[in-house]
Order: sequence, then structure tokens, then C-alpha cells
Amino acid sequence: MPLRLLFLAAAALGIAGCGRPPAGPSGSGPTKMIVQLDWVAEPEHGAFYTAEALGYFRSEGLDVTLLQGGPNTYALQKVATNQAQLAQADSTSVLLAIQAGAPLLNVASIFQHDPTVFMMQEANPVKTWADLQGRSIMARPEWAFLPYLRRKYHLEFQVIPQNFDLGRLAVDPTFIQQGYYIAEPFQLQQRGIKLKYLYVWDTGFDAYTTIVTNRNFAQEHPEELRAFLRALYRGYRYYLETDGGLAHATMLRINPKKPTPEYLDWSRQQIIRAHLAKDEHADYLAVDPLRYQREIDQLADLGILPKGSLTPAQVVDPSFLPKP
Repeated sequence: MPLRLLFLAAAALGIAGCGRPPAGPSGSGPTKMIVQLDWVAEPEHGAFYTAEALGYFRSEGLDVTLLQGGPNTYALQKVATNQAQLAQADSTSVLLAIQAGAPLLNVASIFQHDPTVFMMQEANPVKTWADLQGRSIMARPEWAFLPYLRRKYHLEFQVIPQNFDLGRLAVDPTFIQQGYYIAEPFQLQQRGIKLKYLYVWDTGFDAYTTIVTNRNFAQEHPEELRAFLRALYRGYRYYLETDGGLAHATMLRINPKKPTPEYLDWSRQQIIRAHLAKDEHADYLAVDPLRYQREIDQLADLGILPKGSLTPAQVVDPSFLPKP
């Protein structure tokens, strides 16, 4: 089903569901909220699992269920149809979904910068974006960054559909693959393979890893949404500034991929070193409407969004965020 038709159907179902969370009447107990994460439980979700472990959600009167993600999670469709009240996604995907008719709203950030990179062995001759001319790259074919990259640097390159397997990258020093530099590199480094990266945000294509909700839910349950973000803010501060052990214990127990403690500690340190979760004012969860305007303009220039079709006010609302 085309994206626009899929989200129009989702929007209709969301309206039919009245945008209400699975909660009892006021005073009958904690408000239930479902949060769909984008991947299996890893350090990028550390704030969520810390807030859960330390009872921050419960102290705000919330009963939060965290759902692990993975391939074909359909997080945005779940929020659009009120199967989940909140989800994690990249801001580019959310903008395209809103344009397609989904009743979605960005309300906070998980990461200020999408940690997606092009990974390659240290011996790879590619050193700059211009060096990608004529190369083959394993990446998600639908990724909006690819046409942006072609246009900005006047490049032509071949795209091999991403399969998340690191086998070829491990043995081929000329291979280039899209990845999260807080995740996949650990496996290769453990095997003694030295990597280098081209960072997507260095090109000016600087998407958020975002928290998105259903617009109806935000309108009907603003205090519950504020309560959730207050708890998550506390979770971030504890996880990144005090200790990751509580969240990691949960991840080790529930992650079906069975990560090691060493990997979880390494990934958390990558997030801290790169200041991924903090804005320029050292504030967690922050979103800037001006950055959304820049991303809208970039997508419009590429013809991915119709010019003038979206404004920041239609896609992001920072008013639910806790004060620093």
C-alpha cells in the first residue's frame, strides 16, 4: 500500500479510536501508556529503562509499557492508530508520515543528532564524501539522505539494500555500509577490525532521533504527556550522569539478541562522548522548531516534500517538555 494511503487509513482508525490511551477513568489508578521503541533494548533506550527501573514513571502516576522494536516494527503506524501512545523514530520519517496524513506530532528528542554513519575499514581509500563517486554502498534504499548526498556533492553511486549483516564489511576493505556508530562497530572492533566513519550530520543533514505521539493524544492528555517526559528526563540524567547498571540489567534480561555487558557499557560511553542526548545548552529531550524548518526545506528542495506543505507548527510542539 502506498505510504499516503497507509497513513490515511491509519489516521482514520486513530480518529475512530478517539485518541484515548488504554486507561481507566480518572482516579482509578495509574494512566496506562504504551511506548514503541525502534529496536531491541539497547543503550539508546537507556533513559526509558532507567525511568522504569527507578519507578519514575510510576511516581508520575503512569503505568508505562515499553515495547522492543526491530525490523518491521511499524512504530509510526501504531501511534497513528493509537495502538501505542508514544514511539521512537527518526524525524525525517515522521515528517514524511505527517505529510502522508498521519496524525503525528514530535514532542521531544532522544538524540540531538542521528548517529547514523557510513562505516568502512580503516584501510578503505575513501576519506571524504566526494570519494564516494562511483562506489557501492550498503544502505536503506528509501533513506532520504541518499538523494541529499547525491545532490549536494554531485555524486553517483550504487546502493545495495541494507541487510544488517556485517560479514562483507569484515572481510572487504573497500566496502561501505550504513550503520549506527554506537552499535555495529563494537562487534568488528572486538575482532580486531579497525573502522573509520563518515558522519551524516557533517553534511548538514542533521535529523533528530525523536519521540512522537498521536496529535489527538497530545490534545486530550497533555498532563499525562508532560508527566511522561518529566520521568524520562530524570531517566536520562541518571542513566548518562550517574549509572547505567539498572537499565543494562533489564537489557541483558529481555534483549533477544543477548548483548554482553561489555557491549552495553561501550555503547553508553559512545553516547556520552558524542553528547548525543544533549543540546547546546546541555539539556535533554530538547527540540528546536528552527531545525525542523531546515529539515523541511531540505526535503522540499529534493522534491521529497511538496514546497510549503509543512510548517514547524504542524510537526513539532516543545511545550510538553520539562524545564531544565
